[in-house]
Amino acid sequence: MLRALGYPRLVSMENFHAPNFALVAELLLWMVRRYEPQSDIPSDVETEQDRVFFIKAVAQFMATKAHIKLNTKKLYQADGYAVRELLKVTSVLYSAMNTGGMEHTDIIEEDSSKFKFDLGSKIADLKATRQLASEITSKGANLYDLLGKEVELRESRTEAIARPLEINKAEKMMKVAINCVLEEVQKTKDMLSNVALDEANLEAKIEKRKLELERSQKRLQTLQSVRPAFMDEYEKIEEQLQKQYTTYLEKFHNLTYLEQLLDDQHRTEQEMFEEAANMLRLMQNRLKEEEQRLLRSGSKWDFFPRFIALCVFLQDDSGDSEIGLDDDEDDEEDVEDDSMEISPSKSSHRAKKPEPLEESDNDF
Repeated sequence: MLRALGYPRLVSMENFHAPNFALVAELLLWMVRRYEPQSDIPSDVETEQDRVFFIKAVAQFMATKAHIKLNTKKLYQADGYAVRELLKVTSVLYSAMNTGGMEHTDIIEEDSSKFKFDLGSKIADLKATRQLASEITSKGANLYDLLGKEVELRESRTEAIARPLEINKAEKMMKVAINCVLEEVQKTKDMLSNVALDEANLEAKIEKRKLELERSQKRLQTLQSVRPAFMDEYEKIEEQLQKQYTTYLEKFHNLTYLEQLLDDQHRTEQEMFEEAANMLRLMQNRLKEEEQRLLRSGSKWDFFPRFIALCVFLQDDSGDSEIGLDDDEDDEEDVEDDSMEISPSKSSHRAKKPEPLEESDNDF
């Protein structure tokens, strides 16, 4: 609204989060001069009395000239509540400007085109006209009722005027009224004295709380500046604990890795054992088959060389399986030594031939 009215500065609600009497005084003075440029409202608001006088002068001016009742207490607070009081004046100025603007636009539109009729621009005037019509009707009804009672009231007024004035009775009534006023004044003074006493008590409590706060702050600063006696030991133990935790993590990772390697080794050994058992079973089956075949052939001289060859083959396979089942940590030299030990036996067995036996009746 202020921008529409032509106020040079930008004003928002954030300016009134804290009391801002200078801005409120500037706005009030601008509104008064906007309403009546020839007004003589004083603009001095440096002292407290000047501010009180300024608020009272503005409120009296608005009440007499614009029939706007302002709350002086809220205006003096100069916070968010003062904005509501300022809106009373700005709304009147804004509505007057809009009314004048619409009349001016209506004249221009009539001059340009007599047959153009903008319904949207007439809605506000229509609402204002209806409101004024309802107010006029209600006030006319009240006026009619009051005029109807004028006959009786005229007689009562005439009798009261014609009645001789009794000075004693009037004096008594004035004394009663004065006593009532004095009692109210005394009550007000008592209330003010109580307020002053309460204010003194509150100020004493505030000072006491301030002293306690200062002592607490000093004590807090002292405690913050003093280093505890056990802090060095605590930091040292914390460093040791951090090192122990790092060592624990490293050992835990190593243990997990070694357990995994051990499981893999056990799995490999189990597979090798199963493979050796299968090989041994296969050799046993071959030996049985060869023995049965030789027995079926009935050649006793061919039996011994074949038997010896199978034994050598069995020994070779068993030796190879034993070498394969050795631990993975044995060196290659040990494996070569074992193979060297086995290879002479193979050559000896293969080179060895059965001696010829003399025929006798006891043979088989």
